[in-house]
Amino acid sequence: MTDAIRAEGLVKRFKETQALAGVDLVARSGTVLGLLGPNGAGKTTAVRIFATLLRPDGGRALVGGHDVVREAGRVRALLGLTGQYAAVDENLSGTENLLMIGRLLGLSRPEARARAAELLERFRLGDAAGRAAKGYSGGMRRRLDLAASLVGRPRILFLDEPTTGLDPHSRGEVWELLRGLVSEGVTALLTTQYLDEADRLADEIVVIDKGRVIAGGTPDELKDRTGGQVLELRPVRPDDLDRAHALIGEAAGPQTRIEGGAVTAPVNDPELMPAVVRRLDAAGIAVGELALRRSSLDEVFLALTGHRAEPASSPTGDAEQGDGRPDAGPGDTGRNDSYEQAGRPS
Repeated sequence: MTDAIRAEGLVKRFKETQALAGVDLVARSGTVLGLLGPNGAGKTTAVRIFATLLRPDGGRALVGGHDVVREAGRVRALLGLTGQYAAVDENLSGTENLLMIGRLLGLSRPEARARAAELLERFRLGDAAGRAAKGYSGGMRRRLDLAASLVGRPRILFLDEPTTGLDPHSRGEVWELLRGLVSEGVTALLTTQYLDEADRLADEIVVIDKGRVIAGGTPDELKDRTGGQVLELRPVRPDDLDRAHALIGEAAGPQTRIEGGAVTAPVNDPELMPAVVRRLDAAGIAVGELALRRSSLDEVFLALTGHRAEPASSPTGDAEQGDGRPDAGPGDTGRNDSYEQAGRPS
């Protein structure tokens, strides 16, 4: 299996901010690579470099075997990009949005119309094809935005926080669509703060923090590496929660936490469970629930970075973007600007 995306020692600075400090990663063809990290870790910067919208200050990046700096045109011909917020023209209908993209990509009018109709049906937007996008729900706009990124039949898809702000049902629809694309051979680079999303979709995961790769592997490998099991305890009496937390913390260590009315602790010693039971019994704390379960990816993220993932709160993406957007490449105008330049499709 060949590499669809490869970064070697990738470096990017914004004035005094080191956004990427020598990132190495590989996405194999026909798979989903999850790129995880705290806000400001460098995820969006990496995606923008791969998409030829930023120039790296050091190292190199290859997409489809082509250098993103020296062969930017070839790279753009291979990829589709979907950002954190749907970049559709709300005053155009679903058909007009896709037709506009098709014409900008050089398709003839009949070809663009046929491709638009095909994608609208595939993304379950056929009944709304003639309606203005401003009347679409959030999930419909996201599906339309994803459809727009596929007009040119890309082999590689960059998904930067693709389900931000969507309800669980709409997120599930996007997941289903992505699985279908990957089954057809598309490679996806997924950045997300929803760790259940990465757990369900990613074949492999790279975790970056402060511009550096701090861990990588399959979701199961990461869970095993940072503590394969978690003890979860819920006392019968809620008033005993703090005492239970203190007692378990003495046995399990500082990563013991209170979450949702339960105490959780990583299990690195098979003797932890009986030790906890003895301590609680001696303290007279009645146990309502006590279980061992597999670590979640959220707990892996916490162990690696020191805090939980938080969904992005700004449409600008990672914090490192705040110092400006140097070296923006052609195509970094956004779909609405492209529409203004090209004229209204018919």
